[in-house]
Amino acid sequence: MAYDVRTRLSDLRRAFHRHPEPGWREFKTTARIVDELESLGVDEIAVGREALSTDARMAVPDDDDLEPWLERAREAGVREDVLERTAGGHTGVVGVLEQGEGPTVGLRVDLDAISMAESAADDHRPAAEGFRSEHEGYMHACGHDAHIAMALGTIEALQDSDFAGRFVVFFQPAEEISGGGKAMAEGGYLEDVDYLLAVHVGLDHPTGEVVAGVEKPLAMAHLTATFEGASAHAGKAPNEGGNAMQAAATAIQNAYAIPRHAEGMTRVNVGHIEGGTASNVIAEEITMEAEVRGETTGLMEYMRTELERVCYAAAEMHDCDVTPRVISESPRADSHPALRDLVGQVAREVDGVERVVPTTEFGVSEDVTYLMERVQNDGGLASYLLVGTDHPTNHHTPTFDIDERSLEIGVSVLAETALELSKRPV
Repeated sequence: MAYDVRTRLSDLRRAFHRHPEPGWREFKTTARIVDELESLGVDEIAVGREALSTDARMAVPDDDDLEPWLERAREAGVREDVLERTAGGHTGVVGVLEQGEGPTVGLRVDLDAISMAESAADDHRPAAEGFRSEHEGYMHACGHDAHIAMALGTIEALQDSDFAGRFVVFFQPAEEISGGGKAMAEGGYLEDVDYLLAVHVGLDHPTGEVVAGVEKPLAMAHLTATFEGASAHAGKAPNEGGNAMQAAATAIQNAYAIPRHAEGMTRVNVGHIEGGTASNVIAEEITMEAEVRGETTGLMEYMRTELERVCYAAAEMHDCDVTPRVISESPRADSHPALRDLVGQVAREVDGVERVVPTTEFGVSEDVTYLMERVQNDGGLASYLLVGTDHPTNHHTPTFDIDERSLEIGVSVLAETALELSKRPV
């Protein structure tokens, strides 16, 4: 490229950082990506419903939550044609670069932000340098702004290279709520992908370090359970009520008593509970939000089934009904050793890379596994790589930031890996 790559990538990242949007509400983000792809002259751009399967979406907010974000984007001057294609929670983009005969290489990045107020302290660089979140109460606290910038930079790098083949970039919405991976995996553009790369910055790896491919991401499911009983006077006639509060409390206590499994690690957590009206009223309705995880997809399903069983038993004990719902989930899928090894070989030759870690246990969950699983089931290879970046505090904190030197490293690793695959398939 004939210009300052680092400045270009930094500018892109900061533009996305200033306008964070939560899952399925990334209207402005989607439109900016479309603008960038059009300016790059990619061969095909699929937006919203064209890029994903409507029926496979998960954790989609209701219209009362979607519409204010759509109107905010409209008031900010976002193109009406993009808003029409993304309305109703259909954000996301697929960009396709065609450069002759060769393999199809995919890259998946995520778009959404986190519900968290960004620090306004003078020592927080986004605040000090004028690119702090303009959407109060939301911020890019996990590096998705950096991922978008790296994806766009990788397209540019491949356009200026000898890459021969098809390069498909999946700009996926709703990762933080595990809602968009399955929808994008079933959107049609993953067919015939020979190699899929996915990328994340940081995750406790410093600038100059690259993990060639993670293993053991945890399969996960988000659930809600709504307990419905009957209200009554807590002093005069508590026996006449069906105590939804007691049912929920029993379920929570017993959730943590679900037996561990001999085949591997499992997790359960109840993170939010809501309902009831007053201290002297038997609670009629209580909703709890929970998650389960497992070292394998089967172990996650075991935990999900057991949690639902616990909820039904607690409801019956306290004369209530319960409705458990799976809001979103994701399977386990590991990086393929052959593709992982190639990423490592490429990374060792990239300027700025000081250390290559062949693999590490991921230890958390990510719905990119839907895309990885689909590619691998169709005979392709996938790898989820980490590009280290120094950050002052951990992910999902109000002062999260990245070392922007990592952007250029990430682009080089991704582009050079795609180029190498077009020359020397694995």
